[in-house]
Amino acid sequence: MKKRILILACAIGLLNMSCEDYLDVNTSPNNPTGENVPANLVLAGAMETIFPTQSNTMNRLGNAFMNTWGPNVNSFTGGFADEFSLAIDNTFYSGIWSGLYLGINPFQAIINSEGTTFNNHKAIAMVMKSFYMQYIVDLYGNVPYSQAFLRGENLTPAYDNDMDIYMSLMTQLDDAIALIEANNGAVVGNEDIIFEGDMGSWVRFANTVKLKMLIRLSTKAQAGTDAALTTYVADEFALLDQNFVSQDVTINPGYSDDSNDRLNPFYGTYGFDNEGNVTTTNNFIRGSEYAIQFLQGATGTGVNDPRLGRIYAANSAGNFVGIQQGEDNAATPLSGVGPGLIVSADQNGFVMTAAEAFFLQAEARFHGYLTGDPAQAYNDGIQASFDLLGAGDASAYFGNAGVSYTAASNKIEAIMTQKWIAVNGINAIESWIDYTRTGFPVVPLPTSAQFTDKPNRLMYPNSEYSGNAANVPTQTQADAFSTKIFWDN
Repeated sequence: MKKRILILACAIGLLNMSCEDYLDVNTSPNNPTGENVPANLVLAGAMETIFPTQSNTMNRLGNAFMNTWGPNVNSFTGGFADEFSLAIDNTFYSGIWSGLYLGINPFQAIINSEGTTFNNHKAIAMVMKSFYMQYIVDLYGNVPYSQAFLRGENLTPAYDNDMDIYMSLMTQLDDAIALIEANNGAVVGNEDIIFEGDMGSWVRFANTVKLKMLIRLSTKAQAGTDAALTTYVADEFALLDQNFVSQDVTINPGYSDDSNDRLNPFYGTYGFDNEGNVTTTNNFIRGSEYAIQFLQGATGTGVNDPRLGRIYAANSAGNFVGIQQGEDNAATPLSGVGPGLIVSADQNGFVMTAAEAFFLQAEARFHGYLTGDPAQAYNDGIQASFDLLGAGDASAYFGNAGVSYTAASNKIEAIMTQKWIAVNGINAIESWIDYTRTGFPVVPLPTSAQFTDKPNRLMYPNSEYSGNAANVPTQTQADAFSTKIFWDN
């Protein structure tokens, strides 16, 4: 049941922060201010406020880096210039840093709230904090954590080791599950705009986030250079409850076309305004030539993918045509974002898709960390992607020799390729993280790229060098390409 409780960014006002404060670039994102308020009044706003950073900003970067989106060169010039040239600097996508840190603050406020009345709310906040904090580590490496989120008590938090943060987040997820299973907190209601108070679903989501983190950790463990980590990963997988999400994890605080502020944030950015007019960004985003030709079977699997017309929209001539990343002209109209992604103003937002969860299980099963058939999880992931996009039955597709897990000579490449398709336009940052971690899928660099490969990480934003100069590590552009996140082998 949809909830009519859309909470806008100014819901952070519940933490005694005005809209002006929220947008003040001089405010440290690591240190919120304000007093405690009841957790049930903070939860919905916390969930809604952080989500656009994931669905819009992070998603856009992933689509640019993993060669699924390009600009409409027939109407715009210079589109994606920095992304395609790989001009990484301290301003490049700095909104990811500020958006995630500011967005995690209210979750921490819930966790810190006194008493046991809202233990279920605290557990939910722990899961959400872990989910988004992992992204900060995955994209930046060492970051403020143990001294972050302390409000005004520490305006210059120290930087923690990235792997240590992962270990702490794993413990936090265990603590969240324990709180839920203790069942001694107030019932969660409509303030939960993700699972509507279904605490069993929160346990499944927590288990799935743990699975994702263990997969990342296992990449380093498999390098064989850290015996203690290898043992830790094996032990944690042995203890992991294989009760994972099997449905898309969605968010919907009451999206509608009543006003532009109530639109689903992805729809309102990449689709239409509340009066049905095409947005500038919708007119700007076009499919990449490589991704469209891949789905057409011209490259890669050699199989025509039924999701093509759901991920991308046919051009005015009824054809699917993409732009080669880095090129500045096109002879024909180009294909935009498809009807499987832009559905309606009140469509759900996707926090994590079922396809992602199944592909994580396929990878874990392939490596022997989990029991079960990796091919089944792989096929389930493809079907879940088909279901989300409205592409029908996938059995004929994944039964084709060019797609079949059994027939694949490189199983990890097959899994990462299918995940790349499944997160296209939805949560594409996952595909870039997977690429830096596994080397797959291999996609062409833009013709304008100034480097021979994509960066391994993002650079710390200028706000850290001005507001936390004593702690932020010194970093150059070259470091973004030469230094790695701890799991990147």
